[in-house]
Amino acid sequence: MNNSNRMSEPATPALQPSYMKIFVQRDYSDGTSVKFQTRFPSELEGRIERHIFESTINRLNEYFAEAEKGSCSTYCEGCLACITAYLVYMCSETHYEKCLRKISKYIASQNERIYNPKGLQLTDPTYRGLRVIEISILDRPMRT
Repeated sequence: MNNSNRMSEPATPALQPSYMKIFVQRDYSDGTSVKFQTRFPSELEGRIERHIFESTINRLNEYFAEAEKGSCSTYCEGCLACITAYLVYMCSETHYEKCLRKISKYIASQNERIYNPKGLQLTDPTYRGLRVIEISILDRPMRT
């Protein structure tokens, strides 16, 4: 077997710094709707004020409640989707998608204005399957 037929070995990935991560879990006390715990993680003590953290989580919980709320327009949206065999979604966003976009913008603005200057980074929960809110401590690399 000559060397030209062998698959090339993957290049080693560039080492990226791993930062300490804190996870804010989902709160299932009121059912399965998307809602996150407001309990202040002890790892954030001295890095950010408790009321700022709780305000951020409460605002995210409000946005998710708005996304999941049923209204006349969301029911009409669903009926129109059924009538058009869901082709309408090729032309327009759902109410839920619009709310997720608003959540992403809110997280980006919070990171820029509040969290990044304090050495923290919030990760949009949609990147984690709406299971957790990940908070990275940027100035504290993780020990391996």
